[in-house]
This record gives sequence, structure tokens and C-alpha cells, in this order.
Amino acid sequence: MGRKQHTRNATGPQGPSQRQLRAGELIRHALVEVLREEEIHDEAMDGVSVTVTEVRMSPDLKHATCFVEPLGAGVASAPTAGHVEEIVKALNAHAKFLRGVLGKHIDMKFTPDLRFRHDESFDAAGRIDRLFDDPRVRADLQRHDDGEDQA
Repeated sequence: MGRKQHTRNATGPQGPSQRQLRAGELIRHALVEVLREEEIHDEAMDGVSVTVTEVRMSPDLKHATCFVEPLGAGVASAPTAGHVEEIVKALNAHAKFLRGVLGKHIDMKFTPDLRFRHDESFDAAGRIDRLFDDPRVRADLQRHDDGEDQA
């Protein structure tokens, strides 16, 4: 009889492993340094500062999805406003170059392939803030709080 193989997802889907989280943070910190030090020669990237908010690693640590937010992207008067897609596209176009430079900054067996995506969490947080500022929602929350105090 063969041995039963242990599978991580036997009880359902789970989050990333500790190893993936550590590797993601290592890549994120190193990528921030690379983006700060290296000049990317692309018209879309001229004068643009990019924040790397999160890096998610594949289970084999060979692929990294990097979530980025151009500085000032949520502000209508900022130079990056309306150009987020172009900036992310430029980062993806230079992903191989960034991977090569990143390899000199990290100590991993493999330097992962990089894929850049816009971090939508800031937009979602803004929508939630606007919902909480709605007078009808505020009135519902106030009624709910008053009802709990009497019980």
C-alpha cells in the first residue's frame, strides 16, 4: 500500500505559505530599492514615483505579481492621474530588465518573473469611505448604535 500524500488544501483553500510571504516581502523591499535607484527609460515613467504595495509569490516562488500604485494616482491634479494603465504597461514592458537588476539585490535560488498590476485597494477604500459619509448610511449606523445601548 502506498503512503497517503499530505496536501495543503485538504480542508479547503488556504492563504499563502509563510515561505511565500517572506519571499514576497524580500522581493518588495528589493524592488523598491531598484525602482528608486534605476532609471527606466520610458516616456510613461518620466518623473513618476511608484509605490510597491504588495508582492504575491507563486507557490514555487518563480513568479511574482507586484501590486503598484503611482504616487498621486488618486489625486485629480497629480501628473499621474489618468495615466495609471500606461505606467503599469511600461513597468511590464521593462519587467525583464527589472528582474535582472533585482537578481543582484536578493539572495534567492531563482529570481522570479515579475508581473505588475495596479493596486485597486486604494480605490476600494475610497468608495467605502464615500459610502460611510453618505447621510443615509450614517443615520442607519446611528440607529443601530442607539438600539444596542438600550438592550
